[in-house]
Amino acid sequence: MSPDEVIAYVKDSGLRGRGGAGFPTGMKWQFIPQGDGKPHYLVVNADESEPGTCKDIPLLFANPHSLIEGIVIACYAIRSQHAFVYLRGEVVPVLRRLHEAVREAYEAGYLGKDILGSGLDLEVTVHAGAGAYICGEETALLDSLEGRRGQPRLRPPFPAVAGLYACPTVVNNVESIASVPAILSRGKEWFRSMGSEKSPGFTLYSLSGHVAHPGQYEGPLGITLRQLLDMSGGMRPGHRLKFWTPGGSSTPMFTDEHLDVPLDYEGVGAAGSMLGTKALQCFDETTCVVRAVTRWTEFYAHESCGKCTPCREGTYWLVQLLRDIEAGRGHMSDLDKLNDIADNINGKSFCALGDGAASPIFSSLKYFREEYEQHISGRGCPFDPAKSTAWADTHVEVNA
Repeated sequence: MSPDEVIAYVKDSGLRGRGGAGFPTGMKWQFIPQGDGKPHYLVVNADESEPGTCKDIPLLFANPHSLIEGIVIACYAIRSQHAFVYLRGEVVPVLRRLHEAVREAYEAGYLGKDILGSGLDLEVTVHAGAGAYICGEETALLDSLEGRRGQPRLRPPFPAVAGLYACPTVVNNVESIASVPAILSRGKEWFRSMGSEKSPGFTLYSLSGHVAHPGQYEGPLGITLRQLLDMSGGMRPGHRLKFWTPGGSSTPMFTDEHLDVPLDYEGVGAAGSMLGTKALQCFDETTCVVRAVTRWTEFYAHESCGKCTPCREGTYWLVQLLRDIEAGRGHMSDLDKLNDIADNINGKSFCALGDGAASPIFSSLKYFREEYEQHISGRGCPFDPAKSTAWADTHVEVNA
């Protein structure tokens, strides 16, 4: 197949980016200008930092060669001779495993100069980031990769035109690239036989929280949380689902009413949230919504890069208000103030981190406003935090 045929094949398969936005992968590759005389780069985003997301890191640990094979195919398609994998630096065992896998690929002749006598050259560089949520945003990742402070860039120009080192660049998620070899070996029809028409194929769902067996579950797009809970043994014994996130803490939360929402891009979008990274954090009735949202907001305030005012200042003030409400020092007027500040961040920040910080505020006030009011009127949190811990229901007998 020619490079253009590979791009067309991946495009026809319907593979959508697994990093959160769900942008068609083949279309992203197609945006790279050809015959421009500049080097082209592939950058794999392995900076998995979304609270609740745990799919790329286990994938890399279990089978790093699926990613490397996908990198070779993608670089052939976009006519690139150098690929970078930007990995979250704290996961040292995965970093070591990936380095070893790349070394093995070089040794076997799948990377380097004149691969298998084809005349094609490809270098792969594994880069460890220092651990910053903002570096999961593709342009901040590129700045970090170039040795600068990780902050989002103004667009246009988009990475496809001026990305890494001001050259045409494709930035893809680990799972997106690792899915490509299976599509080419088994066929686009096989891939399209799973999932829905607009969201075809299989994907990884990260199930965490108060579930009997948390972990990664591979399934077709369009599966429901009810089906995933059946696979994972349901909620922990004796408890029921209270609220959950379909795509990590940056997506609007759902409640037990949404157990049968199809977990694909269209289904979740129609229900008022986003599929995102498919991080299904499940919380039972022992969990205080205010406490959970406060912890998430503290994370966003801490991880804000500070480049734009709405996110830098807004997340700080959200945290102050939420802490007061949780501690019983809040006022009823604070609820409208929370909504107002979130509204001033949402859609007005430099990148999607601000939108992500506003999502749990809007959705928790929509579904659990009474719980917020209870904290204010009752002058404190009515929940016992110890009961929501994973070990709350375990009884350990100590023999004297």
